[in-house]
Amino acid sequence: MVREWLISIRESLDKSQEEIAEKSGITRQYYGMIESGQRNPSVKAAQQISKVLNINWTLFFDQTGNKKLHNNKPKEVS
Repeated sequence: MVREWLISIRESLDKSQEEIAEKSGITRQYYGMIESGQRNPSVKAAQQISKVLNINWTLFFDQTGNKKLHNNKPKEVS
């Protein structure tokens, strides 16, 4: 499953996959696979990426991480 929340955070910082990967000490290919959901990051990689993006590293392992980051949108009232 694509980690849309991760892509959204990176894009909000106006950073490329390569920039985040380089600052995190991992390859761009590995980072791209993490974003696309093809790979889960190791704990160490999750912590390194999280430092760069200023997020909690446990979001990578939380099935509801996407919902937690996007639940701040106002709900429509009927």
